[in-house]
Amino acid sequence: MEPFYGGDLIFQIVPIIIGIIFVIVIGGILFNIFNGIGQWRKNEQSPRLSVPAVVKSKRTDVSRHANHHDHHHHVSSSTRYYVTFEFESGDRSELHLSGKEYGLLSEGDSGVLDFQGTRYLGFERNRSAQDS
Repeated sequence: MEPFYGGDLIFQIVPIIIGIIFVIVIGGILFNIFNGIGQWRKNEQSPRLSVPAVVKSKRTDVSRHANHHDHHHHVSSSTRYYVTFEFESGDRSELHLSGKEYGLLSEGDSGVLDFQGTRYLGFERNRSAQDS
């Protein structure tokens, strides 16, 4: 007695494997979408705050993407920019910034940070005696 009634085993297992991979990929995409919506809603419900802060560190996250299309190999990259701010209480928060905003800040800068939840709204640097 054959367990798979006369069909070739590979032709019966491959569709199951493809189905599992499909469910995993779609599940990952849906998870990211719902996670993003949840973070957006949390930010929307958070108060807008303006607090004294110091730029403690800066970092970038570079992602590389390889695409194969019509026998051509294309490599692209994207960069995400992050800055860690420290508050007078000693607490720290890392926020995602645009490349332009990231470039305007230096470690050690002090000023007033405007943010809402995890959303960066701006940073006004304190004017020093040298700037005046």
